[in-house]
Amino acid sequence: MTDIADLVARRAKLLGPAYRLFYDTPLHLIKGKGVRLEDADGKQYLDAYNNVASVGHAHPHVVAAIAAQAAILNTHTRYLHEGVLNYAERLLGKMPAELAHAMFTCTGSEANDLAMRIARQHTGGQGLIITAFAYHGVTDSIAQASPSLGRYVKLGEAVRTVPAPVQHPGEDATVVGQRFARHVREAIADLQSHGIQPAALLVDTVFSSDGVFTEPVGFLTPAVDAIRAAGGVFIADEVQPGFGRLGDSFWGFERHGIVPDIVTMGKPMGNGHPVAGLAVRPNVLAAFGDQCRYFNTFGGNPVSMAAANAVLDVIEQEGLQANAHRVGAYLNEGMNQLAHTHPAIAAVRAAGLFMGVALADDAGLPDGAGAARVVNALRENGVLLSATGPDGNVLKIRPPLVFSQANADQLLNTLDDVLRSV
Repeated sequence: MTDIADLVARRAKLLGPAYRLFYDTPLHLIKGKGVRLEDADGKQYLDAYNNVASVGHAHPHVVAAIAAQAAILNTHTRYLHEGVLNYAERLLGKMPAELAHAMFTCTGSEANDLAMRIARQHTGGQGLIITAFAYHGVTDSIAQASPSLGRYVKLGEAVRTVPAPVQHPGEDATVVGQRFARHVREAIADLQSHGIQPAALLVDTVFSSDGVFTEPVGFLTPAVDAIRAAGGVFIADEVQPGFGRLGDSFWGFERHGIVPDIVTMGKPMGNGHPVAGLAVRPNVLAAFGDQCRYFNTFGGNPVSMAAANAVLDVIEQEGLQANAHRVGAYLNEGMNQLAHTHPAIAAVRAAGLFMGVALADDAGLPDGAGAARVVNALRENGVLLSATGPDGNVLKIRPPLVFSQANADQLLNTLDDVLRSV
């Protein structure tokens, strides 16, 4: 048996106090394949959480692509190389035609940081509007726009938050959209009253850290109109929802029928390899390109581009967007059936293979403690997921895109058992 206590102690000694671990009993993973993970004692887990390994853990096509390119050449983007160009063409081909330039980084944090630099150079403003419990990254400027990092994170002076776009019973896209846009206009007015020109509205297009808000489709349009009317741009953070996960669209912004000014990407782009980037309208990038030099030693390197190209190969060749649509609909139906059986399930919010399941206590209040018990009990029963939202009461489900109907059944049956026992 693995000595978990020894590993935890070594981790604390060597890595310090800022790192956090999942689960009451930390998990020591050593192997992954497809939707399965294995711990040091040989126990198997169904992974219903890790969107980073978007096409499945250790996918052989991605592994082979990385190894083959690493055996030939890996260097930076100040030399010519076809890999970065070939991938840029493929990536932009999956974007609206208006988004005609691509830039590459190593992490989603860097991508969002770069997007803000571009937006500020383009608009001449500094103000940034985000949702109240957003997460956009860990660079200094983006950590100041990521309130979900913790209550001691101080937001930047030019950052304003707005409530997440919650849909109440009976509300359509017009009502939700007008309310969200009103909050954005109020944030714009507050920035301007402090002499700060708005530069951008930045949102994760499924609002995953805020608790996962996917419906009603179309509610983002009025808010995007509001920021543009104030001279700012709209940045769609697709780090978590992008690359076919939502089933009915390749990107979250597509579901709302809008074309962003900048789209940022990360995590699932390289199936765990550290590659990220953005797509941007040429006119929005022009001022930054004219006045700033962009260089990223590892962003867009040949090995990263090989990994990213291989991920697109797998998504296309294995029909994973269609799989996300089909299995996601099946999982959504099953979860809503569970909601009829278990009063603790207050809401199910989903698009494709991205789902938030809100838990409430007997008084109907958000039940973060209950969600923590459920997450830990699921782990003990061989299913991995996590919780999100300001109250920590929303089960966050976003498995690898190769998740099958049989996998969904295992998740649903295990959750059913856990909810009966916790």
